[in-house]
Amino acid sequence: MATAKPPNFRQVPTARRRLRKTVILLGVLAVVMLAAVWSSLRSYAAAGAAVGARTACSCRYLGGRELASCRGDFEPGMGLIVLSEDADAKSVTARVPLLARDSATFREGEGCVLERWPD
Repeated sequence: MATAKPPNFRQVPTARRRLRKTVILLGVLAVVMLAAVWSSLRSYAAAGAAVGARTACSCRYLGGRELASCRGDFEPGMGLIVLSEDADAKSVTARVPLLARDSATFREGEGCVLERWPD
């Protein structure tokens, strides 16, 4: 009578091992994709904050309108931008939460000027 050999567990991956490898692979893939998308999101957010700050500053200090009404001058897709004003400095700051912020200051004879971006 022949006896069956016990299975070699190193050669036969169990369902649990396959699941663990799959979860790790999907996690690594998600991190790589998030890193690629995050860079693009930050770039778009920085540009949107700059446009929002300059538009709102011009509306407020050149147009003489209230800051709340300046949101109507924004392009579609700029709904995430949050505006704040420093009336003493004649400055408007636009923020995209967690991603970017920029400020524009009104200067007599020059109009609204953005802060210098770091090089």
